[in-house]
Amino acid sequence: MSYKNLEIWLEAKELTILIHDISLKLPRFEQFEEAQQIRRSIKSVRSNIVEGYGRRKYVAEYIRFLIIAQASNDETIDHWETFV
Repeated sequence: MSYKNLEIWLEAKELTILIHDISLKLPRFEQFEEAQQIRRSIKSVRSNIVEGYGRRKYVAEYIRFLIIAQASNDETIDHWETFV
């Protein structure tokens, strides 16, 4: 099995692509600040799921990275709420 088979990773991948595309439509003056941070934080969600999966043998490490992924997701939501 691979992390690419994890439902949560598949959803994170779809969300990353969607949010990346939408962030590029934000006003030009936001492209180098808020939009860039939104893209970094949403990509961090997926990356932390992958890194945690790589450490799944060590359950505490796996859980730690999933918690970091959740925190990155929360960060993305916080940045995104700036525009709604």
